[in-house]
Amino acid sequence: MPLPSQPTGARRPRAMVIDGAWRALGPGLESLSGPGGAPLTRTVKLIVLPLIVRPALHPELAADFLAPEPAARLDALIRESGTRLVATALWFTLLKRTRRALGVVAGNPQDLYFQRCFELAAEHGEPGAEAGALARAVVEDVADADGGRTVDALKRYLADVAQQDRLEVELGVAWEGRRLTPAADTSVAVALASDVLETCGGVEGPRNSPAYSSMVEAGLGELLGRTLWTHASGVWGRDGLPAHLGLTERELPPRPQVGRGASTATLPAPLDRTLFERLFVVLQSSARREELPTVPELVGREVGRSCAPLGLYDETLRVAALLGGQLAVGLDPLGIKAPPSGWTEAHRAVNGRWRREASVLRARRMTVSPRPDPDGGVLDALAQDLRTPWTAYMRRLWVRLHGRDVRDAPLTDAASAWAVLDGVARSVMMDHRARVRSALRTLTASAVPPAAVAEAAESRSA
Repeated sequence: MPLPSQPTGARRPRAMVIDGAWRALGPGLESLSGPGGAPLTRTVKLIVLPLIVRPALHPELAADFLAPEPAARLDALIRESGTRLVATALWFTLLKRTRRALGVVAGNPQDLYFQRCFELAAEHGEPGAEAGALARAVVEDVADADGGRTVDALKRYLADVAQQDRLEVELGVAWEGRRLTPAADTSVAVALASDVLETCGGVEGPRNSPAYSSMVEAGLGELLGRTLWTHASGVWGRDGLPAHLGLTERELPPRPQVGRGASTATLPAPLDRTLFERLFVVLQSSARREELPTVPELVGREVGRSCAPLGLYDETLRVAALLGGQLAVGLDPLGIKAPPSGWTEAHRAVNGRWRREASVLRARRMTVSPRPDPDGGVLDALAQDLRTPWTAYMRRLWVRLHGRDVRDAPLTDAASAWAVLDGVARSVMMDHRARVRSALRTLTASAVPPAAVAEAAESRSA
């Protein structure tokens, strides 16, 4: 039986074709692959698609589902690149070792070096006698190319006491100058958001939606943001859901502070973050920091942005946050709620995809089982995360939108907005999958007898 959202016939998901071709290349790709042998998400995004598949030159390979002939062509392209990919993996390992030796810590090595390693592999093949000098030159070149747009530069800039005092005053003025209004009726905004989502999620992508332009022109994203500054409730038409959907841990978003440090392990909710924490994420995740404004410009703009509705300047991005909220409140990966009449095509597509995940199927058995969890609660905690998926979804969506706002990259139509919304859903799903797999590996090596876990899982599926 074909999957519900998959076209009938012999079409195959492009991601599945890429995965199969990648695994067929054999050993030597470990630094570009995940623990299970599949290519890393960044490998696909930064190497396979732009440098091997090149959908702009091969539009027949750009679809999510491929007919037999394009699928065979995609498979062949990846297999033909096998030697170069192995060399790329070796160069990446060498560049990471060189990076550590030089004491470079800023940025994500995959973002910074993947494409450079592919270029080195194309020009030099596998690392040879001159590889050490070449690797050092590349690491130093990349480090210099950011023009001082680093976390260390941000830390130095905000460490100045006079600078701190000035920014605190500016934040206070911007926060007090917000346009505050009583809690507004957002029913029209939510209804229009549902209209847009109804056009999304299909195999062929979003249909033209005039509702999206209407939302932007009416400033409905700004309306939602200003509503979150008040004691709003019932925004999404469901009881028990905070209007902010986890974008803040407080009842109302607090006035932003300047801050002087950040850690990826302890980042607060998006609307609770300091200026430092907001820009820390941007600088850490940027593959091309040279395209960002300078640190003083980043900080200056962030003062106003942090006090703007939803912490965003651009209205198209605020509307995307509104659409994301409407999608998020209907996420039900466990399939334990009765489908409400308000579900749209986008909800059906995303929920259907999540429910086919093996980790989700196991989590569903755990949440409905009355039997105790033999693993001490590790998997049960992961299962419970799926009962409130909107928090993880909205936090990750906000980070994506904030990054676009910093780069002045609006979402000009429903199709571009849906690409971001759907991409975040896939990212959250893959993150949960990875956490489940990690927990299972830990349990296998722990004192919990694997047989007990298997027995419990089997009894839950009965």
